[in-house]
Amino acid sequence: MASGNIQVNLFDRQNEVFEVREMPSGLEFAVNLRLRHCDCGEFQVDRIPCRHVFACCANQRLDWKQYVHEVYTMAEIRKVYRTRFRPLGNPTTWPVYQGPRLVPNPHLRRVAKGRPKKTRFLNEMDVRDLRGPRRCRLCGGEGHSRSRCPHRGGASASGSAPNE
Repeated sequence: MASGNIQVNLFDRQNEVFEVREMPSGLEFAVNLRLRHCDCGEFQVDRIPCRHVFACCANQRLDWKQYVHEVYTMAEIRKVYRTRFRPLGNPTTWPVYQGPRLVPNPHLRRVAKGRPKKTRFLNEMDVRDLRGPRRCRLCGGEGHSRSRCPHRGGASASGSAPNE
């Protein structure tokens, strides 16, 4: 017999063990209602019936509500709100916090504006990065290029006007 898109095959009615097959995928799951277990894992984790349990209950005309964990009942939910909650009051009247000082992790910080930092590991193909600081071809100084040379103020070799 099929319930929706799940086919239920009865294994053992007395022990409440079923085999269900999802259609059209053909995936099979074992459902044990007595142990509240389904191979999909949702029944054990959520403690509420999964679609496979609903199919078994519909197939055997069982009440699915008996398989919902008691923590989800209205009686249990009312217990949570039975206790009185004290208002927090004005934050200026709260005592000064004396607990541990939290130190933020700098790696979890949002990315700053600008060009992204390199995160790639360098290898032998990255010869430009591995050969050291750049040298100016005009004056031979380190740390700048010919276009940013401080000694460039005079006439250039090409004969163009000086940059000021």
